[in-house]
Amino acid sequence: MSAKQFDVNGTEYRIVLTEQVIGYVNNLKDLYNAAYEDPESFEDVSAEISSTINEIASTVEPEAEDSDLDGLIQEIIKAVDNKAAEIEKELEGKQEKPLKKSKIKPKSKK
Repeated sequence: MSAKQFDVNGTEYRIVLTEQVIGYVNNLKDLYNAAYEDPESFEDVSAEISSTINEIASTVEPEAEDSDLDGLIQEIIKAVDNKAAEIEKELEGKQEKPLKKSKIKPKSKK
């Protein structure tokens, strides 16, 4: 978890990127992709998009103004994407490091 702060239209917002928030953001991105790939389905997913945006907005302090919502959601999506990239880079770095050999020698059988 990490806290992020964003300035949107002069208001300082704060959010903690919990697993739940990250899940909401990933769900929102999937919904956006579905609407983009099949514009006819937009009406079907628009209510779900709105609901997901409201779920994300409910985790922000202070309460988000309607006029700030679009910019705030964009900033949160960027923050989640950046966090995912950091984690991926960290995991890649761990995989590249060779495993340390144990200095403990196995006991020989007699």
